[in-house]
Amino acid sequence: MNSSKDTLLALLKRDPYLSQQDLADQLGLSRSAVAGHIAQLMREGRILGRAYVLPNDDRAPLLCIGAANWDRKLRTVGPARWHSSNPASQSESAGGVARNVAENLARLGLPVQLLTAVGEDPAGAALLEQLQALGASTQGSLRLPNCPTGSYTAVLDAEGDLLIGLAQMQACEALDVAWLQRCQPWRLAAGWTVADLNLPADTLAELLREAAASARPLACVAVSVPKMARLPQDLRGLSLLLLNRDELAACAGLPLNTETDLQTAHDRLAARGLARLVVTQGEGWLWLGEASAPLRSLQPPPLPPEQRREVTGAGDAFAAGVLAGLQRGHDLRAACQLGLRLAHLTLQSDATVSPLLSPSLLEEALT
Repeated sequence: MNSSKDTLLALLKRDPYLSQQDLADQLGLSRSAVAGHIAQLMREGRILGRAYVLPNDDRAPLLCIGAANWDRKLRTVGPARWHSSNPASQSESAGGVARNVAENLARLGLPVQLLTAVGEDPAGAALLEQLQALGASTQGSLRLPNCPTGSYTAVLDAEGDLLIGLAQMQACEALDVAWLQRCQPWRLAAGWTVADLNLPADTLAELLREAAASARPLACVAVSVPKMARLPQDLRGLSLLLLNRDELAACAGLPLNTETDLQTAHDRLAARGLARLVVTQGEGWLWLGEASAPLRSLQPPPLPPEQRREVTGAGDAFAAGVLAGLQRGHDLRAACQLGLRLAHLTLQSDATVSPLLSPSLLEEALT
């Protein structure tokens, strides 16, 4: 090891805001030599850029990779009638699992990087600009000239429950392994990385392979039952998988009729290399699994029906809360409790991401 480089790293751990000239003066080196050491430390992933953030530091950005699109929500004004025209209200907002998670985290005041693909159209520009206005970075994201920005249309009943969702996510297919390699400078800067399963199967496999080799924490968030097939069979490197009961059944390849079935499904995924698992069931109980330990259950606090607006975005808020808790060093149960708090705020809002999220809410919840 280079002793000057190690001494430089020790100085940055004490004061990450030291300038290159300050470092040069303290080390007795030229400024160009210091710049060379810093460049090498960044290539090695031991520092992550100005102000020389260190890996696993809670200032390291949470990296979200996956879909960004526009959500269009149509909600019936009375009981839904299939095979017939239904009077409905309509709203539109920014969406996409990775983008939603990123917005939740940004509103909590955490450093966030989003890597996504949008069309070279006004819709795509608006999605990226909205996140940037909240303080999130979108550097490395693709603008595709021959592909429209993605869209998700949710048809909801009068109570706000999802009847059917229609997703157009063609842009995500451009997030391939070659693009992933080009994004390495941004990815090396991450603390936790969270990927949604809108990503191509080869990209997900590469993320897991890299995580297994580097021990960098990686979480995956499911998006639908059909896309569970995108997860590789080998789950080594996957620190956390967040999904609902139907998605778990598809991933494990067995029906989940009892809690024993849930444990069997968890055991199967653990045998494939998965470290931790969180299984949700709407507003019902959720289950936490770690390594080969038995599943534990957690009951969400009740939400009075009159306070409940609709479900869109609640799962993404939950995922963001879990990641925020883990980033801050809390255990999985405490992180899930924060996730439930964010999900409840979202359930009480017509917005896909609750505007009530704030840094003060995060500090209050984690103290």
